[in-house]
Amino acid sequence: MPTSSANDASAQVGGKPAPSGGVQSLERAFDLLERMADAGGEVGLSELSASSGLPLPTIHRLMRTLVACGYVRQQPNRRYALGPRLIRLGESASRLLGTWARPYLARLVEETGETANMALLDGDEVVYVAQVPSKHSMRMFTEVGRRVLPHSTGVGKALLAGSPPAEVRALLGRTGMPAATEKTITTADGFLDALELVREAGYAVDDNEQEIGVRCLAVPVPDSPTAAAISISGPAGRVTEEATERIVPVLRQVAAELSVALASSAQVS
Repeated sequence: MPTSSANDASAQVGGKPAPSGGVQSLERAFDLLERMADAGGEVGLSELSASSGLPLPTIHRLMRTLVACGYVRQQPNRRYALGPRLIRLGESASRLLGTWARPYLARLVEETGETANMALLDGDEVVYVAQVPSKHSMRMFTEVGRRVLPHSTGVGKALLAGSPPAEVRALLGRTGMPAATEKTITTADGFLDALELVREAGYAVDDNEQEIGVRCLAVPVPDSPTAAAISISGPAGRVTEEATERIVPVLRQVAAELSVALASSAQVS
């Protein structure tokens, strides 16, 4: 009986046909890493086998290789966790993602007049990876690389709006919900209600919740390779309800165009 080659186009990766010309072992290894990330970063071999459809011996062989390379580590309880070597890759990828986003953020500034940001969900925190400042003398500034808790930010709401309520409650339980201002949402039920409004409206608002006098409007970047959102922020006197009606369609359009650009950059010819 003929054996299948490593780049057999009919090979299955995560229950789906592997791309033609791909190296099957690499595709499987990256699929396992993504499944580990989706599961919270730590899994057992049987869980990976059940979710991927791969036999245990194959998974064990791949995990041994990933452990040897530092991309996975084995815990004392015999479960496997994402390894520290991935941190450097993630940081470099975040910087590159911010670089790709800058032209789109610049367009947001031109069309809205307000500071534009891009943020990612990194574990339980929101991290800002790119910013283009407003040209107004009075403008908002958030340092690239700054980390904040999601519950008090527009980008945090946009990033979590699509998450199951149980996952959101678990995250809030880990981070706590300290009040940045008197308008910060400080209860899980209140935050879940706010996420429901985000889903209904299609955009998120930070109304003086992170900083008094500042309003932020945010939307998720659809189909981003990692959870991402873009936003504009400015003085509450400029980012009014009337301005919101004008700004949100621009945010959505730029987010859609950025999504297409990120998908194109992910294609390898």
